[in-house]
Amino acid sequence: MTTINLTTKIKASKQIVFDASRNIDIHQQSASKSKEKAIAGTQSGLINLNETVTWRGKHFGFYLTHKSRITTMKLHDYFVDEMERGKFKTFKHEHFFEEENGITIMKDKLQYETPFGMFGELFDILFLEKHLLKFLLERNKTLKEVCEI
Repeated sequence: MTTINLTTKIKASKQIVFDASRNIDIHQQSASKSKEKAIAGTQSGLINLNETVTWRGKHFGFYLTHKSRITTMKLHDYFVDEMERGKFKTFKHEHFFEEENGITIMKDKLQYETPFGMFGELFDILFLEKHLLKFLLERNKTLKEVCEI
């Protein structure tokens, strides 16, 4: 299992950052390089507890789909999206939010497993982990830009 941990500081209230983080439209904006679009489930606005979204985007030259469900949510503090259907063996993304002096500290913890045994592990080491880190960094950059207006 691979784990990616990121911390991003955003000059905005925790409520604003929390809502931006679960906003489908903002996610699509941040993932425009991979042409990622919501094609089923919640396709616009805020996604909530037990709701799903199916994404379709171009990664590594292929159009892939990934269906996630919000499995846990503690308003303005924490939420989790987990893969229900997609190319990963497992995929869990935890989002944490804390506020200190008007600055929100947003933490991402992404844990996933690749299929295909040793070949999946090698693909992860060579390409996938870097790709997902770059994807999250771009997402968080967009969140920061949107929230700090």
